Amino acid sequence: MSIKQQLLVIGRSHFARDGYEGASLAKIATEAGIKKPSIYAHFNSKADLFLQVLHRAARVQQHSLRRYMLKHHHQTLEDKLHGLLEHMQELYRSDDTIKFVMRMSFFPPQELEDEVMPLIYGMLDTMENQLVRLFEHNLHKENLNCSVSATQAARAYMTCADGILLEVLYGQEHRSIQRLDATWPIYWNGIIGKEQHLS
Repeated sequence: MSIKQQLLVIGRSHFARDGYEGASLAKIATEAGIKKPSIYAHFNSKADLFLQVLHRAARVQQHSLRRYMLKHHHQTLEDKLHGLLEHMQELYRSDDTIKFVMRMSFFPPQELEDEVMPLIYGMLDTMENQLVRLFEHNLHKENLNCSVSATQAARAYMTCADGILLEVLYGQEHRSIQRLDATWPIYWNGIIGKEQHLS
């Protein structure tokens, strides 16, 4: 692995843990076994390193979603969608790349917001489009009577995901699990038109 690749990997870990403001180029350089000024042979600035890390991480997240869908293609739509939320909870615990992307989606660095947000929105739009196609294909395949359009169902799903995953970002994993358990039956039964019996 080249020094530049090492810096991208180490930088991702530091940005995921400490955020943009908290990450230290000196500490990143030390972990890579180089002096801080040597970073500038590979990146113009801390912002340049951060943005390159984010671009790579966004691609990894998109590939991760596609791999999940391919691996679980045989499951019902309900199981795939519920499982994806559990999968994202697990990835936040175990994968620095996904942790980094999730944190930056909710808490982008203010000074880089103009560069970061178009990338984040592009990634979210890609995910939404994948979900729309998933709904369109599986609703027909499983003969499900959806009470809303595929686009509305996908957008509502992503809204639920935001609330569920935000608790993970705050370090409250048990609250994230509680939110998923409480939200899922209301969401799923709502979009396929089943009546809710709440106690």
